[in-house]
Amino acid sequence: MAPDPFNPANHRSVEILVSKLRRRQVVGSREAALETLKVLRQVVSRSRFSNLDQLVGLIRCVGRRLVEAQPKEHTVGNTVRKLLHHIREEYNNTAAGASSSSKPGYSIENFVLLGQFRKPSFVPTSEIPIPLEHDPDDPDSFARVVKPLLMEAIQDVLDDLETVYDNISRGAKDHIHSDEIILTLGHSKTVEAFLKSAAHYRNYTVIVAETGPSYSGHSMARELSSAGISTFLVPDSSIYAIMSRVNKVILGAHAILANGGMFAITGTLLAATAARVHSTPVVVCAGQFKLTPLWNLYHEFGALDFSDPSNVLGFEEGSLVDKVDVMNPYYDYVGPELIDVYITNDGDHPPSSVYRLIKETYDDDDHEL
Repeated sequence: MAPDPFNPANHRSVEILVSKLRRRQVVGSREAALETLKVLRQVVSRSRFSNLDQLVGLIRCVGRRLVEAQPKEHTVGNTVRKLLHHIREEYNNTAAGASSSSKPGYSIENFVLLGQFRKPSFVPTSEIPIPLEHDPDDPDSFARVVKPLLMEAIQDVLDDLETVYDNISRGAKDHIHSDEIILTLGHSKTVEAFLKSAAHYRNYTVIVAETGPSYSGHSMARELSSAGISTFLVPDSSIYAIMSRVNKVILGAHAILANGGMFAITGTLLAATAARVHSTPVVVCAGQFKLTPLWNLYHEFGALDFSDPSNVLGFEEGSLVDKVDVMNPYYDYVGPELIDVYITNDGDHPPSSVYRLIKETYDDDDHEL
């Protein structure tokens, strides 16, 4: 009997995550990526498939369902693409070396045509095994061999996500020098870890913009101050005025596009533009799971993702509310010309090389799930 096609009704974990994404109950790009991987692990462990195409189709189907639930959370699709790339890469590497390998092992490096081994009775077990895609008499044989290896592959991606802050922060002391004045916006966990890591080696000052209307800069300032870092909280309107005293602008990102630009919290464009006028370096700290195979969407407002307008202009304003259209975008689009370098968990990269990183991270077939 052929494996059942993916049916969301049979995978409650998928529908639970779909509901959370729609209601924005999963907050943060890294959290969304982690939740996506955990759901994929549950789906794969409980599903039936008898060849590589069915396995890839299953993962793509789950990915489409999650992406449709919240298209603006790009890390969901990025995580699915990364896992698919990892599976195909291991499969192709093993297939290419299978003929010259005398004894493939049960490991991720030997994703051995993702099938069972059959040995002719006249050849010793320790010698040349013959990899088969599956036993035609047992359609579940393929899945039984693959699932432990696939769980290991998913765990590898999970480990990368769970250590992303530490890996990005490793080189913090090389980017921040003593007595520098750093400007940042909002509360990026990645930037927070980066600045705290540098504080073990350098004494410097951080200026945090409030980042209205969310005012997430307040929590960032508290975290940095509690870590012993000299911290000042300033209103967004002061960014341009103080930029001449700033040595470096360090920002977080929501999504990094293929052209080297990015979506980031509202206010980032203001800071990056002021930095360009004053020739101040702009550094972006972001995990590679935020690399998105999309080019500039040319939207007037970044990502066309909007928050509650009452945070900008309250309904108590009365007649004024009826006379104006109020928009409160979540993100700004910042072009690659305003960014000097991306610091990722895989090293430092200029915006001009982002397209190459995306080419290495995802397969072209998966750009559209």
